[in-house]
Formats: sequence, structure tokens, C-alpha cells
Amino acid sequence: MRYSEIFLPTVREVPSDAEIISHQLMIRAGMIRKLTSGIYSYLPIGYRVIRKLENIIREEMNKAGAQEVYLPMVQPAELWQESDRWTHYGKELLRFRDRHDHEFCLGPTHEEVITSLVRNEIKTYRQLPRILYQIQTKFRDEVRPRFGVMRCREFGMKDAYSFDVDEESADQSYEKMFTAYNNIFRRCGLNFRPVEADTGSIGGKYSHEFMVVADSGEDALAFCDQCSYAANLEKAEVGCPEKKIISEDDWLPLKKVNTPDCTTIEEVSAFFKVNPSEIVKTLIFNADGKPYAVLIRGDLEINEIKVKNYLGVTDLELASDEMIKDVTGAPRGFAGPVKIKIPILVDYSVIDMVNFITGANKKDYHLKNVNIGRDFKVEAFRDLRFIKPDDQCPRCQASIKIARGIEVGHVFKLGTKYSNAMKAMYLDKDGHEKIMIMGCYGIGIGRTVAAAIEQNYDDDGIIWTMPLAPYHVIITPVNANEKNVMEAAENLYNLMIANNIEVIFDDRDERAGVKFKDADLIGIPLRVTLGQKNLSQGNVELRIRKTGESQIYSLQNIVEKIKEIIEQEMKQQA
Repeated sequence: MRYSEIFLPTVREVPSDAEIISHQLMIRAGMIRKLTSGIYSYLPIGYRVIRKLENIIREEMNKAGAQEVYLPMVQPAELWQESDRWTHYGKELLRFRDRHDHEFCLGPTHEEVITSLVRNEIKTYRQLPRILYQIQTKFRDEVRPRFGVMRCREFGMKDAYSFDVDEESADQSYEKMFTAYNNIFRRCGLNFRPVEADTGSIGGKYSHEFMVVADSGEDALAFCDQCSYAANLEKAEVGCPEKKIISEDDWLPLKKVNTPDCTTIEEVSAFFKVNPSEIVKTLIFNADGKPYAVLIRGDLEINEIKVKNYLGVTDLELASDEMIKDVTGAPRGFAGPVKIKIPILVDYSVIDMVNFITGANKKDYHLKNVNIGRDFKVEAFRDLRFIKPDDQCPRCQASIKIARGIEVGHVFKLGTKYSNAMKAMYLDKDGHEKIMIMGCYGIGIGRTVAAAIEQNYDDDGIIWTMPLAPYHVIITPVNANEKNVMEAAENLYNLMIANNIEVIFDDRDERAGVKFKDADLIGIPLRVTLGQKNLSQGNVELRIRKTGESQIYSLQNIVEKIKEIIEQEMKQQA
């Protein structure tokens, strides 16, 4: 492609409304333009990257035995009512009525549509297993779209769905998709980690997120350098410490202390002149209308997802002032476990504590020298907190590290959540009706491209990995007015096209500095520069965008050298 013919409006200034690097660079490099809040147009160079990613995805999905379909974006309300998500999904589901007053939505996901399709077409075990996938547009009416295509309202997604006869077969489908996802993100040249994750609103038995490691990531992940363990912070496990033998002789007398206006850990810590780790927080939760007390060491943070999962409830929230007063007899800030008449859950961090400080269930009072067993009974000890750096890995006991990450893919083992609700049945060998076991597997297309930029850029612009680069080479003649330079560039351009090299010929009548800046901004991996001095000796300059390294090569051999570099880079990711 000739640069003069590309629709490629680059921008020098950083857009004022672009908060993160990928958003800034995608606009500056002429990849996207905003149409309205959370909705973007992809320009030619941006769409080439999208197509590169989609092709990698298709190749790996097809290799795993999945088959591509294309499902409607407009979905009837009846299907969502069958799954019971019509009222529960929330305002992100954009609902509307057609001219016949029938209710529809714009699909934020396609579990209902694919389940409806399969239940109508698959009747016996002989037709299973099946994995079907699509690459299609979704719409979620985000309350606050931000970060460009990272969190927008209209976006491209690869979503796949597996249907199996039993749990064993479903596990095999899950493993196929897990392997395919690892292959996809590796082929893109990304630094990523598959992490254990909570299943969230989609539901299901277990799941993994695929996280691209980047400082700008919205999510945090915990991982171990010594083994393969990784999980997002919602899911990351904290092991139970070996319980120490505590003698009752170590227990000091319980003492009630007046602590006027001390309602926070910091205030109580300062009052008693102790570290927050010597205090136990008592949090009162409303779990489906029932109160629970959850205890944790004062310097740590409760993980509400873990509490919710342990209790197996639908709704969990911190109790209201009214519920706290009813349960403890005191206002917020003075709750404690002693003489409280509700179930008490205790985080592992408290298991070995003795003579600790808690609220006294009385305004302006705390208890000193509280001990488990003597002063209150525990319903269960559980892992109920967020993991932190230097906690032990739950698999190998090495130290845990925390990093930021961007979720680009998610795989779920759904079980029968949708197939049961929507009656997706099959006949087994004995002619009995059984419910299909499902899995679902998603990749955010634009989000993955943005994540690749967040991981690969410098002060001058994007640094594309070879598999995702919109073009692999840019030919840059330094002076468009020198006839022999332009002729050599033209000949080289035609030779590269004949050798199936993806190339841009910067034929613009611009200063060399402008051309170099644009080449760096849009992130082309290889730049071949032609100038009078080198050409007079039959040479050209080849610059590697990623390293900034430049080297002189013979014009006669440059095409073979470029092919060698491209093949080597692609092979490293394969």
C-alpha cells in the first residue's frame, strides 16, 4: 500500500479525553475515531490489526474442533425471560420494542440464543459434543464508558459455547478451549497469564481469566514465580496456617475499655497504642436478609466474593445501620463477637490470635484481651480475605507477587445453568432425556488489541508484535525529489509485494523526520530507509522498531533479510 493512498489521519497532540496510553495512541495513530460515547469507528489501519487477531483466533478455534456460526445481535425478550436474566441482568441490557410492540434487546452476550439454537437441532447423544463459536458485535450500555475500546458500549467479541453429555466430556471441551486460548495469546506475542477467576454474573462452576500483564490494568492478579499458580484477587486463595497450640494460661482477663468516638481501626489502634494487626474487625453482613458477623485481622481486607461464595447466597452487602443496631445493640463502629447472637465466620488470619481487641457492642466501648473459645464460639474458620504480597503461594508456599492486568479472555464451565432453564435436552443411549452440560468462552477483540498496545509502546508510539502489526515493513525514501531514490524505493516496493511481504511505501513529499515519526507512531516493526549516500554504495538501512537497532544491508539482499526476520518472529510466537 502506498502511504499517499491510505486513509491514515495521524495526530501529533495527545487527545485531551484519552485517559490511557492505548486510547491515546489508537487515536493518534489513526486507528479509531469516536462516534459517540463508548462507540468507535475503526479506520483501515486499525481494522487490519483487528483482522489479524481474528484470523489467529479462527485458526486456533478451528484447530480445536470448534465450528463458526453467526448469531443475531437483536434478541427476543422471550429467550431472556426463559433464562431469568431479563429482569436480573441490569441496565447494561439495552431493551427496546419493535413496531408490533414486541420486546427485544441488543445482545451483550449470546448464551440464550445459542442454547435455543442447539436445543432445537440436537436431539441425541450421537450429535454431541459440539463447540460453536462466532466473532460478532455486542452491545452493553455501560454507565461510564472509558479507556477507549477497552471499556466501550459497542464492541467485537469472539464467543464460543460447548455442549456435552456429561461432566467428563465437558471437562475435555474446557481443556480444548483453555489450550486454544493459550495458543491465541501466545501467537499474538503477548505477556499474559491464565488466572483462576470467580464466575460472576454469568454463573457456572469454575473459570479462568486470561490477563495481559500491564501497569495500566484495571484488575490485579496474584501469581507465583516458582510455579504456575495465578488467580485474580477475587479468587486468589490464602492457605490456612498451621494452628499453633494455645494454652488457656496465656489468656488475660477480659476488660471493657471506654473508647470515646473511636470507630475506625486507625482510631482504635492509636487509642490503645497497638498495631492494627492486634485488633480484630467485626463486620456485619446482610446475606439474603440474614445477618452474619465476619471477623478479620485489623490490617487486612475482607473479600466479599469469598464470603458470598462460602454462604452460597444471591445477595451480600454490608448491613445497614438499622440491622447493625438491631444485632449488636450499638451503632456502626463498635461491633464485636462477644455475646452476639448471630453466626460468626472467622478469617484464617485470626485463628492464632490471643488477647486481641474487638468492639464491645456498646457505643464508645471496646473489649481488650478477647479470646476465641472462651469469649465466643465460631461457626467456621475460612479464607475470607484478599491475598497480599509475600503471602505464601497456596500450591508451593513460595512468596506471592501482585501485578496489574487487563482481562482479554474468559473461559467458564457453565454446567446446566442455561440448558436446564431453557430445556436443552438430549436422549442418551437408553433413550432417557438428559440435560446438556455447557461451557462458554469469550475474547474481547478490540480489548485485546488495546491491551497489546498497553504492553508494547514507547514515547514515540506503538511497537507492534509481528503477528498483529498492520504492515510488517515501511519503505521510507528520505527525499522524494531525488529520482534515483524514488525509483529504487518503487522497485523495492514491487519486489516486496511479489514476495508477499506486507509493506507500506511512504511515497509522500514530506521531510524525512515527519516520515520517521509517523512510522514510529503507527508501530511498523521494520523500516527500510533509502538515501542517496547509502544507495550510491548499493545499500539501504534497516531499523528494528522494537529495539531501535539500525543496520546497513545490501539493497540486493534486503528482501531476503526481511523475510528471514519476519519468519523468525512469527515462528517464535507460533
